[in-house]
Amino acid sequence: MVASKLSAMSLLLRSSQIHSVGCYTTSAIPSGAKVVEYAGRKITAAQGDELYEGLEITYLFGLEDGKHVIDGNGMAAFINHSCDPNCETDEIDGRVWIISAREIAAGEELTYDYNLYDGEAPDEAPCSCGAKNCRGSMFAPEEIKRLKKLSRKQPAKLAS
Repeated sequence: MVASKLSAMSLLLRSSQIHSVGCYTTSAIPSGAKVVEYAGRKITAAQGDELYEGLEITYLFGLEDGKHVIDGNGMAAFINHSCDPNCETDEIDGRVWIISAREIAAGEELTYDYNLYDGEAPDEAPCSCGAKNCRGSMFAPEEIKRLKKLSRKQPAKLAS
């Protein structure tokens, strides 16, 4: 991994064609660089569910232990999903880093694949990234398969 010389001042928030607000770089970023930490308080997944119950938008990032999440409150919380991302995430010593997956040009919007999990319906997290390879959902491919299989098993609702 490339040591990052990027400072928080090299990132800015502005309108995004993907979704609402996006995070953009003001300088070129080499491949493999730590771009920004996904910062926020570490809470249990149950606390996160309770905190965001009934809300459509959350800034929770699931940790590898499957029991905790980060309730994002920094610049990285505004990095949008893409099915063809220019960044990836890595948990290092309990901290989540956004790392460039390729060279990123100055002015480019930062994105990573959310690979959401633990859904209830295949269409509950639609994707609007616009990538040629867009899968139409922010769910991980494995989760999409699981949800489709689950929906086929559920009995059809009776028409009233």
